[in-house]
Amino acid sequence: MSYSLPPLPYAYDALEPHFDARTMEIHHSKHHQTYVNNLNAAIEQASLADQPVEALIAQLDTVPEAQRGAIRNNGGGHANHSLFWTVLSASGGAPDDELAAAIDRDLGGFDAFKDAFTKAAQTRFGSGWAWLTSDRDGRLQVESSANQDSPLMGAAVGLSGNTPILALDVWEHAYYLHYQNRRPDYIGAFFNIINWAEVGRRYRQARAS
Repeated sequence: MSYSLPPLPYAYDALEPHFDARTMEIHHSKHHQTYVNNLNAAIEQASLADQPVEALIAQLDTVPEAQRGAIRNNGGGHANHSLFWTVLSASGGAPDDELAAAIDRDLGGFDAFKDAFTKAAQTRFGSGWAWLTSDRDGRLQVESSANQDSPLMGAAVGLSGNTPILALDVWEHAYYLHYQNRRPDYIGAFFNIINWAEVGRRYRQARAS
């Protein structure tokens, strides 16, 4: 059993000027690759059954204690980044009707969602992520997590257990080359390149699971 680095669905420079090519290259080929390498090393020691990384991190209590921390950190890093790349697109867009209706119902409209997501990303102290998640009934929630924790990990890390459908990496490695200490500018740029078609697809998939 081993995991591999997924290719990006676009060129490293495709998201400029919002996300610069050099940051994207380092983030994907160095940082994400390191999570994959470290995850595979931990898996080799743990003798776990083949399964998607999302399933693995959703049941950390089944992982041998000696490898649990490494799999939490690196399995989370692999799963989180694998989602993150897919919800970015130069063409941007807007939520489809179904997702927009859910945002209105659960989060008070798009502007309120944007404010809540921005706050989650800006106020996450140190390293972590901001999320839009869905439960199986299609109810949406904005969350944030520390380090490489994922909402999929649930109560084990103080999160919902919901399915993440949108993610923003707020580790400094995601933005520092281009934005330095200006995390709010990076968060604002993110809203120009959200792949809402993919977010909508993930929302429907979460409801069907």
